[in-house]
Amino acid sequence: MERWLNGWWSVEIDCGDDDVDYGFAIDGGPVRPDPRSRRQPRGVHDLSRTFDPARHAWRDGAWTGRQLAGAVIYELHIGTFTQGGTLDSASEKLDHLVDLGVDFVELLPAGAFNGPRGWGYDGVLWFAVHEPYGGPAAYQRFVDACHARGLGVIQDVVYNHLGPSGNYLPEFGPYLRDDAANTWGAAVNLDGPESDEVRRYILDNAHMWFADYHVDGLRLDAVHALRDTRAVTVLEDLAIETDALSAHLGRPLSLIAESDLNDPALITAREAGGSGLTAAWNDDVHHAVHVAVTGETSGYYADFAPLAALAKVLTDGFFHDGSYSSFRGRHHGRPIRTDVTPAWRLVASIQNHDQIGNRATGDRMAVQAGAAAQAIAAVLLLTSPFTPMLFMGEEWSATTPWQFFTSHPEADLGERTRQGRLAEFDRHDWDLAAVPDPQDPATFERSRLDWAEIGTPGHAEMWELYRRLLALRRARPELTDPRLHRARVEIDEAGRWIVIDRGGLVVVANLADQPRTVPLPRPGGSREREVLLATASGVHIDNAEPTVTMPARCAAVVADVR
Repeated sequence: MERWLNGWWSVEIDCGDDDVDYGFAIDGGPVRPDPRSRRQPRGVHDLSRTFDPARHAWRDGAWTGRQLAGAVIYELHIGTFTQGGTLDSASEKLDHLVDLGVDFVELLPAGAFNGPRGWGYDGVLWFAVHEPYGGPAAYQRFVDACHARGLGVIQDVVYNHLGPSGNYLPEFGPYLRDDAANTWGAAVNLDGPESDEVRRYILDNAHMWFADYHVDGLRLDAVHALRDTRAVTVLEDLAIETDALSAHLGRPLSLIAESDLNDPALITAREAGGSGLTAAWNDDVHHAVHVAVTGETSGYYADFAPLAALAKVLTDGFFHDGSYSSFRGRHHGRPIRTDVTPAWRLVASIQNHDQIGNRATGDRMAVQAGAAAQAIAAVLLLTSPFTPMLFMGEEWSATTPWQFFTSHPEADLGERTRQGRLAEFDRHDWDLAAVPDPQDPATFERSRLDWAEIGTPGHAEMWELYRRLLALRRARPELTDPRLHRARVEIDEAGRWIVIDRGGLVVVANLADQPRTVPLPRPGGSREREVLLATASGVHIDNAEPTVTMPARCAAVVADVR
């Protein structure tokens, strides 16, 4: 190869019309895969294979995209979503998602990682689609199938670290820093010497997902782990280039950050001095709802024990907005300007891959606390002003766990993974003896969805509740009104009830183990109210008072009679 002045090396080779396998030998060393490989048919340690994304004849020419505002996201993992565990088999379930009423499919990381099984966050070749999922051509078919059904696609990407096995990137240049690290190892070199090309590696990868695979958004993993001291951060650069590409393609492109910072600057427009990202995950909503319906208060749930925590997130967005965090041992976060920042910029969930999978046994909410608890949580989430996100199987209260699984071929790495997993649970009141072995193939098999559950007693009722909630969210503008400062919330800590006034709709939840009669805000004029939806029978409105009598462990949506 010939070296250019800017440090790049190149060679011209005529490969004809067929795909070819290739690699790089650096200074006479072993052959390594291409850091920008588009395909790894024999794994991340072997040769790369050429792939031309232009071969795919796209059928989504009529697709004009979908804005995030007002949408509902469905998060899934390709390997466990279906028994087939491929992108093509996932396409066969898309009609289910359309029937459910979601707007976006969010895929856990699909970049190439070592071994056949894993969550995907150990990726080492960001430009190659994991071969066991079907490879790059299958990914294009999947996106086409989604767009044909009106579903947008969000791809989870990991730019804050690389996996421990098959990471040859440092041999090609200063992609990682020896003097800085995060939770997962060496930090990506975003601001040190020769970091321009490292940032270009990230920006080009994002461009690839949008341009070559037609995705509609990227979920950016753990952006708080991006060590970047530049005046213009890589996140801002990413927002600038994504907005420019969106203008060219003529469809919305979203950037959603996972952040532990509780910093609204991430989702503040660049014109106002922010990073200009579209949205950010808001774990405070998850924690507040989870504690309210399950009563679990160990670890980071401790601060969310009062029902007032739920009231605060529903009106202020963040719970930790400069308040003291006992889990962190310090004050945390910054307030949101609720009169300026729309609530749809905060993605909220009651279950997701992290909050289920990072429990000791990967148990879901209905297994932890019962179907009634999940039904209440679903009502609180899907009537909230945030952008709701569901986790695969949640809609029918799947009993299959979602557990942490890996398939590291290296024995020492597998053992370190096992031990590290146990250390993560040190501050939770969980039985460490029950933690499954991530390396055991049975852990992966247990995590596959059982689609036969949907029509069975208990599961069918939950499925119908979710469908009705999503239909109600589409039908009533009050439920997608993103103005947090317009919501009115009343709670009773002793009585364990909460009332959320969304304008023409009122959401009521009785979290107690006995019936409650709960006061309602008075409707305007001489209007009365009626029950639109309830998670249990026996909900009765007294319009004269006005009050609503609720059975134990129940939630309801009541509306002004027009």
